[in-house]
Formats: sequence, C-alpha cells, structure tokens
Amino acid sequence: MINRFLVAIWCVGAAVLWLAWDVGAQQVRSTYVGSAVCGDCHPEQYENFTKYAKKSHSDHSIKIMASDLTPQEVRECYGCHTTGYGQPGGFVSFEQTPELGHAGCEVCHGPGSEHAEQGGDPELIKRSLTLDDCTTCHNEERVGAFNFKPLLYGGAH
Repeated sequence: MINRFLVAIWCVGAAVLWLAWDVGAQQVRSTYVGSAVCGDCHPEQYENFTKYAKKSHSDHSIKIMASDLTPQEVRECYGCHTTGYGQPGGFVSFEQTPELGHAGCEVCHGPGSEHAEQGGDPELIKRSLTLDDCTTCHNEERVGAFNFKPLLYGGAH
C-alpha cells in the first residue's frame, strides 16, 4: 500500500514538473525586432515592402485619423496597423516602439529576433503564408467597412 502511494506521489510530481517545463518551453522566446532588421538580410524584399506595400506606411493612417477617434478606437486600429500590438514585445506606442509603428514584416512572418540572431534559420520564422494568415485583419467585417481586398503578398514580395 505504501509503495503504491509513493509511486502515485512520484507520478504526480513528475507530471507537475513536466507540465511546468512544457509550458515554459512553449512561452514566446522570439521578440519583435522591426522591419529594418529584416532588411539587413533581405534587402530586396525590404525595399519592395517599404516602396510598394501599404502596410509599411500604415502608421500614417492612424496618425491622420487619431484626432477624429476616441482613444479606444485608436487602440483598435493598432491591432492591424502596427506590429505585435498586444503581444509580448510588440508595439506599445509610437514614442516607445517606433520601429513597430507600422504593419511590418513580422505581422505576417511572426516575431523575428530568434530568426535574425540564428543567422536566418528558416525554422524560426513563418515562411509559407496562406490567405488564412491575412484574415486576422482582412476579414469580412473589415472588408465590408473599409472595402479592403485581401492580398496574399500586398506588394511586399
């Protein structure tokens, strides 16, 4: 009876330790670095992005509209017009995180610090995008309200 009790205690303890390790391993390791960092290794894509993609200038839309919106409405704009808003290490404000003040590369490809630090390891960034990746911002509600047309590449590359 005592042996079963000790085995049960050991199993519960092992499960708790494994769960704590697994949750820690799944926590966000990579942080947002901003599109300019991406441009260091991907100059052609960065140039195309900054020249042609509306996302690369989306902070201007917020700044233009801000005076006509409530603070809550402005914060709602941040979700699609900035990089990583509401996420660990993401956009906080134009003053604190100006490099994340537009909808940059990491909106689609995910936080890039580990990718950049590990010499561009393709396993550390989202590479293959689908139309479903766009629907966070380009959904039916927003398409109807703003007449947006979801584009897979959006002029970036």
